[in-house]
Amino acid sequence: MTRLKILLALHAAPSALFDWMKQARIQRFRIRRKKMNKVIGYLLASFKEIGMSNSIRTVPKFSIGLVFAALAFMSGDATVFNKAVAQEAPAEKPQAWYPRTEKLGPNEMFVVALGTGMPTPITRGQKSTAWYVELGNGDIFLFDVGSGSAENLFALRPEFHRVDKIFASHLHTDHVGDAAALWVGGWLSGRYTPLHIYGPSGAKPELGTAAFVEGLKKTYAWDIAGRSGILPDAGGQLIAHEFDFKQDGGVVYEKNGVKITSFPAVHILDGPVSYRLDWNGLSFVFGGDSAPNKWFIERSKGADFVIHEMFYTPEGLAKTLGWGMRQSTFVSSYIHTPPSGFGKIMAEIKPRLAVGYHTIRQPELDMLMLEEVRQVYDGPLAIADDLMAWNITKDKIVQREVVSAERVQAPPTTIEYMKAKRSGEARYSKFTSDGKWEGYTPPPLPKQ
Repeated sequence: MTRLKILLALHAAPSALFDWMKQARIQRFRIRRKKMNKVIGYLLASFKEIGMSNSIRTVPKFSIGLVFAALAFMSGDATVFNKAVAQEAPAEKPQAWYPRTEKLGPNEMFVVALGTGMPTPITRGQKSTAWYVELGNGDIFLFDVGSGSAENLFALRPEFHRVDKIFASHLHTDHVGDAAALWVGGWLSGRYTPLHIYGPSGAKPELGTAAFVEGLKKTYAWDIAGRSGILPDAGGQLIAHEFDFKQDGGVVYEKNGVKITSFPAVHILDGPVSYRLDWNGLSFVFGGDSAPNKWFIERSKGADFVIHEMFYTPEGLAKTLGWGMRQSTFVSSYIHTPPSGFGKIMAEIKPRLAVGYHTIRQPELDMLMLEEVRQVYDGPLAIADDLMAWNITKDKIVQREVVSAERVQAPPTTIEYMKAKRSGEARYSKFTSDGKWEGYTPPPLPKQ
């Protein structure tokens, strides 16, 4: 294995790397674990040498998923390469997805990982939990909007008048921390109707979704009052749809041929839930934080696209955060789901594609997770990273990667947005108005 060959293959295209690997028959060898760190370091040094030390998600021909597929492939875990992580898009679709360049098929589902990380650190490479689901009927749904995830949502440049529904799994900041950013940012960017937040009740009224939404309204009262009237009146509204967290398979949303049901989860306090979306013969399941639980297994069996947290191993958590093994084991395995638990869940429900998330993506940690998962689950698998995307039909699931500019403008607004009712600009008091500087005269206001 020469460095020159790796650099040339990576620089040319992902497929070149795999072609070279096949020719060299690397798949016939199982690299021992004691050599894996050397391989990882070798690849990372190569990335740095060819200028890939910055955010990989902006490089059109490169996917971080490729690295881990390659490592899994070289270590003998060819199922990851063959079935999910390194799956190539069909000829009619490029491997990368570029915002506002494709029209979704009428029977197609499109999923984007807007955030796959942790409460901390929130970095350019990984935001907190959020998932974007767009359907061929025109509907868009968000499942969680964790801290930092609005950045990746705006990178997609969606039509914001359609981004008006959030389904919250629970009320931790790494799952709802950017609700206000979407509320106001989406309003500024083209939403002229209320933003709806669906979410569970809590053990007490003050711990439920309705109380959370009321708290946001109070917190941002000044912001909303100042923008109301300049922007469409209805777009500044925030509406809570709270439901009983105990319901098992209860319908929380049903419109336009889409049905979304909820079922309880097990995480820290009463209240967390998971969701299942069914539409047009396709099914999407989203699990927020939870220890392995019976409800998820019962409600997810046979689904097409199933997302469940795949938290650190206890050893990985102890190493990363410097915790003792008791605390690491409790957090990883009692209030979250470690890789071994994730694998057992997916082996039981047998989805078309199992998707793990909710960890910091590092090669060493990925290998630890893969080793544990593959002891109990050998089906299609992807470890999600921010801005991974999937096109889902009844025939195939194609994994791709979003490629977007670092600086973008919001997409054009609609005629409906321009014509939506506005009650008029906010007014200063005489005290504040008298403070304007006489040395500047603004241009006359147009009538419309």
